[in-house]
Amino acid sequence: MPTLPNGIPIPEVPINFVPAQAGEVIKLGPLTCRIMEDGSKTDNRIGVAELIMPPKTSGPPPHWHEMHDETFFVTKGSVRFHVPDPENPGKDKLIQDAKTGDYMVIPIRAPHTFSNPFDEEARMFFTSTPAFYINYFKLLSTLGEEGKPMPAEVNMTAMAMFATTLVDKQPRKAAES
Repeated sequence: MPTLPNGIPIPEVPINFVPAQAGEVIKLGPLTCRIMEDGSKTDNRIGVAELIMPPKTSGPPPHWHEMHDETFFVTKGSVRFHVPDPENPGKDKLIQDAKTGDYMVIPIRAPHTFSNPFDEEARMFFTSTPAFYINYFKLLSTLGEEGKPMPAEVNMTAMAMFATTLVDKQPRKAAES
């Protein structure tokens, strides 16, 4: 094994290239998820996916995560992030529209959801730290029907297995703008 001049061995850890059209592609109701790193190459320190939302699409019911942080970098279109009002199910206390180039950080225990109420497809680069939440997407893809909105009960079942708690069962309406 090669070493630095001070004798420290130089590690031989492979890098992982994911071409633009590669990755595991799964359907989450009307959303498409392209998994680029499921944690298998990073000892589960980070998971990465691209989320593609058609126009006028609701996201998951409002929730928070007990075990992982998330980030969202909007690469196309706009995404509406919602901070739910726990005293008024179906209502939000904050709405933030993120456009191409905007970045959203969702720390552990931050109630949130997102939607695409706009007329253009939206794409987001998504990270999960640690990576185990990528397996939520894989599970969800087996529970819903491709192209149809994901029922709240299906999301609830899958979320419960990944340390995620629902605030309310009301996905935010995709048509509101």
